[in-house]
Amino acid sequence: MFEHRQAVSGREGYDIMLSVVSDMLADENDVCANLANIGAVINMYMDRLNWVGFYIMKDGELVLGPFQGKPACVRIKVGSGVCGTAAARREVVVVDDVHQFEGHIACDSASNSEIVLPVYQHGQVYGVLDIDSPEFSRFGELEQEVLTKLADKISSFLRK
Repeated sequence: MFEHRQAVSGREGYDIMLSVVSDMLADENDVCANLANIGAVINMYMDRLNWVGFYIMKDGELVLGPFQGKPACVRIKVGSGVCGTAAARREVVVVDDVHQFEGHIACDSASNSEIVLPVYQHGQVYGVLDIDSPEFSRFGELEQEVLTKLADKISSFLRK
């Protein structure tokens, strides 16, 4: 279904990634399958990452969902760590140095920077998209813009 590609840097690669995700969401209705493949697509098209995945809101806390990377923390309280902060604030959180983020939850000691984006279903936080990098300050304005579009695509899919 997908041919293996090296990460294409910059806007061109990110535009391809968004197109692949749009096609995927148009062709499949299963949420778990889509989230798993979206994580794989992000991992395939973005370089310098060590973890990509989703935490899904269940009974008032974030629970590990589909991901790519080392085993991760299973449950995160809303308001705790970068993921819980993004869910509580209902906004994108970019951390250039996770070691300086008070309350950071270290699942993988190789992670140095992180971006977390809320995903919504009918106006409520459904979960978060969490992406880690071993590189400090990995996620700039371009990544935030593109990943926000991607999270919006997921939120639109979840409204169906």
